[in-house]
Amino acid sequence: MEPSEEKGIRLNKYLGDSGVSSRRAADAIIEEGRVTIDGRPAVLGDRVFPENTVCVDGKTIAPEEEDIVIMFNKPRGITCTSNPEDPDNVIDFIGHPKRIYSVGRLDKDSEGLLLMTNNGFLAEKIMHSSNGHDKEYIVTVDHDITDDFIRDMSLGVAIMGGSVVTRKCEVTKVNDREFKIILKQGLNRQIRRMCDTLGYTAIGIKRIRVMNLELGNMGIGKYRNITKAERAELYEKLNL
Repeated sequence: MEPSEEKGIRLNKYLGDSGVSSRRAADAIIEEGRVTIDGRPAVLGDRVFPENTVCVDGKTIAPEEEDIVIMFNKPRGITCTSNPEDPDNVIDFIGHPKRIYSVGRLDKDSEGLLLMTNNGFLAEKIMHSSNGHDKEYIVTVDHDITDDFIRDMSLGVAIMGGSVVTRKCEVTKVNDREFKIILKQGLNRQIRRMCDTLGYTAIGIKRIRVMNLELGNMGIGKYRNITKAERAELYEKLNL
């Protein structure tokens, strides 16, 4: 038996690896009494061993043999939700045969690179702001970009009524009305709010990179599995 099998796997990680939820959401599912191990109600901190049977809402679950990681070029108008009642949900749009969900979000009016996976733990490692992973965007605004705008965006902007100041970031002018920005955090509608504070309106936002994964020339609405080389580099960056 491998050492990891002797120690078992933390239950919340097991749920994440099974595609049930992120690790954080898994704790809530456990606390709600929806998880059992060999028929008994599970508790926070439980560990799972190879011989155990884990059920969520009475259905047996098990980790996928391999993590699915998909790069998807999300069109505008598609929402990053698995809710089937939303006619524009990303899951129905992609139609993947396995259960997957989005790694973080792009708002409905934004486009570009969206990662999809079946591994909640992996998703959390990529997107949690405390990990400081790069996310790069091209942004189009409604009037000409000034040097002051580039400077102020890069130094940090007060948003949400001044209650939050964004982290310093790298901002580069592309042309009169386009700039590139590399964020290491992912606040709700962050780029739009930063632009609003500085008197601009973001009329187009396209994510082109997450960590080492670059959108490239993939067509809008298309998706692909990451390559072995991309996977190896991604996992190395995540210390997995």
